[in-house]
Amino acid sequence: MICKLSPSAPRLILFAGHAGTGKSTLAKKALPLIIEKTGEDFFFLDKDTVYGDYSAHVMELTTQNPNDRDSPYYLENLRDWEYRGLIDIARENLLLGVNVILVGPFSKEIQSGRMFNPQALGIPAQTKISIAWIDLDENEARIRMQKRGDSRDEWKLAHWNEYVKRRNDPPAHTAIRRFDNHIFEVTSFEKLIDDLVKI
Repeated sequence: MICKLSPSAPRLILFAGHAGTGKSTLAKKALPLIIEKTGEDFFFLDKDTVYGDYSAHVMELTTQNPNDRDSPYYLENLRDWEYRGLIDIARENLLLGVNVILVGPFSKEIQSGRMFNPQALGIPAQTKISIAWIDLDENEARIRMQKRGDSRDEWKLAHWNEYVKRRNDPPAHTAIRRFDNHIFEVTSFEKLIDDLVKI
């Protein structure tokens, strides 16, 4: 199979947002539509897939809790290194002209403005960056997290009042397209895809 590279500038598309909003599900649903609309292939990177088992092993060795993804210890000693590695993988592909879809919260990186800045990311200056920020009311997100029964949500659910303080809205930016995932609507989703690939 021959990979269809971007003819002019590589694309970096993020599906970001807080836990339980449906980022991974929507990104996988969007992938074939994005390929169809652009005529290009994409390298798909989901933070939970890339670092799930690794981080579980590290946290079990250090705190005896493999499911910890939110405690102060995790946030101070592992969180930023996960994101750094994920961006490094994306950078390597973008420098080769390979489009990338990244899936993960990325809240800190988006709030800082780093994800809008090709120079700060070390990626080609002409890279087209677009971000789908997936919105979901915190109460609905909590219900969905309880239903999915993912052990990595245990700390969030047990310390909910502390966790929700970190659920900040993203900054206003032309690269961000927000999508309310409370009730999935095909028309709204198709518009989201159109907006992401137009950037």
